[in-house]
Amino acid sequence: MFAPAPCYHSDVLIVGGGIAGLVTALKLLDSNLSLIILDRDRKDKLGGLAKESFGGICAVGTPLQKRMGIPDTPEIAWEDWKRVARFRREDKWPKAWAKRYVEHSEKDIYTFLTELGIRFLPVVNWPERGMLQTANSLPRWHIAWGTGHRIIECLLKAIHDHPNRNKLSFRFGHCVKNITIQQGKVCGCTGTMEGTGRPFEAHADRVVLSAGGICGGNLSRVRRHWPGHLDKIPSRLLNGSHRFADGLIHDAAAAIGGKVDHPDRQWHYAAGIPYPKSLIENQGLSLVPPRSALWLNAKGERIGPLPLMGYTDTGYIVERLCREEEPFSWLLLNRKIALREMAVSGCDYMTAFRHRKFLKMIRELLFGNRELTDRLIRESDDILTAATLMELGRKMQEKTPEVPLNMKAMEKAVRAYDRQIEWGPSFFTDDQLRRIAITRKYRGDRLRTCKFQQILDPSAGPLMAIRTFILTRKSLGGIRTDLKSRVLNGQDSPIPGLFAAGETAGFGGGNMHGKGALEGTFLGGAILTAHHAAGSICKGE
Repeated sequence: MFAPAPCYHSDVLIVGGGIAGLVTALKLLDSNLSLIILDRDRKDKLGGLAKESFGGICAVGTPLQKRMGIPDTPEIAWEDWKRVARFRREDKWPKAWAKRYVEHSEKDIYTFLTELGIRFLPVVNWPERGMLQTANSLPRWHIAWGTGHRIIECLLKAIHDHPNRNKLSFRFGHCVKNITIQQGKVCGCTGTMEGTGRPFEAHADRVVLSAGGICGGNLSRVRRHWPGHLDKIPSRLLNGSHRFADGLIHDAAAAIGGKVDHPDRQWHYAAGIPYPKSLIENQGLSLVPPRSALWLNAKGERIGPLPLMGYTDTGYIVERLCREEEPFSWLLLNRKIALREMAVSGCDYMTAFRHRKFLKMIRELLFGNRELTDRLIRESDDILTAATLMELGRKMQEKTPEVPLNMKAMEKAVRAYDRQIEWGPSFFTDDQLRRIAITRKYRGDRLRTCKFQQILDPSAGPLMAIRTFILTRKSLGGIRTDLKSRVLNGQDSPIPGLFAAGETAGFGGGNMHGKGALEGTFLGGAILTAHHAAGSICKGE
């Protein structure tokens, strides 16, 4: 005889145990409601992609900004957001959520995290300043000390220590495929167990969807909904999202009338390399591309006419790379640049940050991150080193024999760049060097940016070439919600009993970021929308 399918009952079901689901659960524990979190992954993966992240949070008007004399306000941030998002007139809910973010990020995100025990690095960082237009006009990227791993750790501790902890239970390895509805109201969900395919059902008065986006899985949805403003889909993409971010929960919501907006609005990274020794197909590791590296196309030609510069405008760089013929590009630099500027957008490789080793972090800032650089060189087949440019070019050609390397063009670009550095800042006409000069004026970037480092400097070697690919990351589109995080149908009416938070909701309203994003609004958006979902449920809405 077959055992009956598991059947669960609670007041609230939360589908997805990432940061949005955990924040929702923590806030709902105050209400004395019974809760179940249904998560597809294993118990040790609780926290999802947020747990693996670097832990950067965009927040406006924080005490840390004020301490540094950064004159940020919600009004300034709102203008930056609108400029990058390029909202349309009909984007009612995305605009409402974006405005809510800049007005409430200090209280609902920054203060919320500090009250959990999260501490932020004492210097606010300033990525995504923009290439063709201003993005972040001021520094507002707050890095959690301990990375995203620490954020999840503190969230789980707060849940564990809550007086109503016994009201919450977890069910791992559960894949939700359908949302059940009776008499026009959501009343639970059904699905199957990962691995075995065994069915289950769950019943509740309210269901919160917080199971990530569509930019992971086997990447089929990324390709199906490839953004129209990007010239073509690269023949090879790396997966920088979650393996279960496959859009099944969006399909379930759409099947009962939920409106899914803009699946073609996606946020990808430009400098991915295959994750060393990964058992997951196409899993990628996102490098933070050094500002002082030269960005070359697959043939070794410097990409232009406007040179690409890392950490400045991710959306523009991805768009520009997608115009190239080949699916990969090269970062050309030397060891000195790598030691000072190389970083990884994640916690596993950034060990001083991940394990909160303050003295180690200071030593790496002052003398360079040798551990990271050496580990990447040792583990990655896509990072090449050589004593001379000729030798490096030979290795690049051997790595990609299908694409002829234009050695003359590469050498010409490197020597022209180095010559301008020799002449000095008064004579800079290279846009990358001009941007480096401006970047170094902000004290938060001075330590992490080389002072006009020549590529062929004999004392800075060996030379390095890093083959990079486009790496998928976040879904900017998602399930449409109102400011109470209620899922809306095509007529903009709430579906009773159904809520969505985090990336599943396009971080709020189905597309809070519009066509672009300011760095750090993903984790922040997950936290903000979770607050609103829990608040609405507590009020009986």
